[in-house]
Amino acid sequence: MSAKGSAAAEWERNTWSELERLARLHPETGIHFQDAGVYNRNKDVEAGKTVAIAASTVSDPWFKEFVPNAKEKLPPGYDNGNLFTSVCIDTAVYLPWLKSQCVKAGVIFKRGVFNHIGEAKHVHHSNRPANVIVNCTGLAAGKLGGVEDKEMIPARGQTVLVRNDGDGVMYATSGTDDGDDEVCYTMQRPAGGGTLLGGCYQKGNWESQPDPNLAVRIMKRAVAICPTLTKGRGIEHLSIIRHGVGLRPVRLSGARLEKEKIGGIWVVHNYGHGGSGYQASYGCSQAVVKLVGDALTVRARL
Repeated sequence: MSAKGSAAAEWERNTWSELERLARLHPETGIHFQDAGVYNRNKDVEAGKTVAIAASTVSDPWFKEFVPNAKEKLPPGYDNGNLFTSVCIDTAVYLPWLKSQCVKAGVIFKRGVFNHIGEAKHVHHSNRPANVIVNCTGLAAGKLGGVEDKEMIPARGQTVLVRNDGDGVMYATSGTDDGDDEVCYTMQRPAGGGTLLGGCYQKGNWESQPDPNLAVRIMKRAVAICPTLTKGRGIEHLSIIRHGVGLRPVRLSGARLEKEKIGGIWVVHNYGHGGSGYQASYGCSQAVVKLVGDALTVRARL
């Protein structure tokens, strides 16, 4: 979670209400309610090892104001911790559902390769030039002509997806003793989607293949924090579905959400959210809608 009072915190607050609604009313989205336990050690905070979890590492996080069932919980070996009801998203289910809602609303999808952001102006389905471009290119914003944001870097993550069920709690810790860029988290996906074990937060690392040694450390940490996964036994009792690697689109000074005129057309930028894209998605969408409206209003006056 983002820092209290920041724009990102407001995006996350505004996203929660929609994710809560989907989990409550539309289980077909792949979103369900799940308790979350966030546990912190003072030595991680003092060493600056908590970047991946941000404001969750404080003992009294701001989001306790609106998430259900928030309370303090302190397991052995940690200095503070919080337990609250959150949501877990099975992205393999959620993203196709989200696309189906867009198609239902009349959105036209096209694939293309652009060397410059301005080229997007000429691929509108009406065959007329677009009035506004919304730039959600993630890591590609670092190289896309007209944008070329030098602040964009990857933050590599690695996960192990297993068939084992945990105890119904998503766990996250402030750090580990295995390395400054390694973290520990588990989340049990809805509807039999398996349990995801992680992970790491390796800034500047573009490696797309799983590291087998890191995978072993990830599994050991997960079994230690949630023994229910293997009924108190070792990692050899984890049933692995697959290993995964993802590159979070991190922008060093924070996400960019603003409008800019490039080559005579308004571009609304919305990228650089790192690992918080889902939890800030609806709040960011609301901000984008406002910026697009502002751009169209300015255009109409010209």
